[in-house]
Amino acid sequence: MTFRNIFILSISVICWVSCTPDKKTSQKEKPAPKPSTYILTPFSPSQPFPDAKIAGMQYQDGKFDFTLSGDSYKLGQQTDDVSTKRCANSGKGQHIHLIVNKDPYAAKYESSFEYDLPDGNHHLLAFLSRSYHESIKQKDASIALKVDIKDKSLKGSKSIADPTLFYSRPKGTYVGKDTEKVMLDFYLVNAKLGDDYSVKATINGEEYMIDTWQPYYIAGLPMGENTIELALLDAEGNLVPSPINPVSRTFTLKEDPGEAM
Repeated sequence: MTFRNIFILSISVICWVSCTPDKKTSQKEKPAPKPSTYILTPFSPSQPFPDAKIAGMQYQDGKFDFTLSGDSYKLGQQTDDVSTKRCANSGKGQHIHLIVNKDPYAAKYESSFEYDLPDGNHHLLAFLSRSYHESIKQKDASIALKVDIKDKSLKGSKSIADPTLFYSRPKGTYVGKDTEKVMLDFYLVNAKLGDDYSVKATINGEEYMIDTWQPYYIAGLPMGENTIELALLDAEGNLVPSPINPVSRTFTLKEDPGEAM
C-alpha cells in the first residue's frame, strides 16, 4: 500500500469517527416523553334510553317547567346498570342537569322547580342524566338555548347555533370509594369530535387530548383539591370562539373518615 493510499485511508477514518453522531448527545437532545400522571379510560356502553326526550321548556316567575316524553326514562329512578359503573351515584336517582354558562350544574329530580336566573343573556343547557350523572348524549334528550331573562322570566330564546362545549363532571366532593373511579363527562352542541374538533382536558396542569365524545374514568387523581379545564379546539388546534370556552372546575377528593379510624 502506497503512502498516498494510507493517507487517504487515515483521513476517511477520521471523518467517519468525527461525523458519527454521539449517541449520548442525541439522547440528551431528544429526551423521552414524560410519562402521563393520569389515565383516561373510556366508559363501557351505558344503558340506552332511545325514546327519552325533553319536549319543551318554560321559565316564568323564577320557575322552570320541563316537558318530558318517552317511556324508557323516568326521573327519580335508579339507572339499571349503576352497579357496573361503580362511580359516584345519586341516591335520588335519574335527574336533569341544568347548566347556565360556566356555572356548575344543578341536579333536579322533578320536571318543575324554582331556579333564580339573573337578568341578562345566558347560554343554557338542560340534559337528561343517568343516576350516576352520565349524560344521555342524544339530541332529543337535551335542550341548548341562548336565553334572554328579565324579571325572572324568559323574554326570548333561540337555539345555540355555534359549536359549544358544556362542562358537567367531575364536580363537588368525592369521599371514600367514590374517589377510586371519578367520571369525566361533558356535553357538546354542534360539534363532532374527530377531524373537525377535539377537546383538550388539562388535569392539574397536564394536557390530554380527547377525540371521542364519551365519558371517561380518570385514574391517578390525588386526595385533596384537583382542577380540570376543558377546551373545545378546532381542526387547527385553536380555541373555538365562545364566551363559555374554556371552562374550569375545581373538585375535592377525601379519604373515608371511617376507614381512617
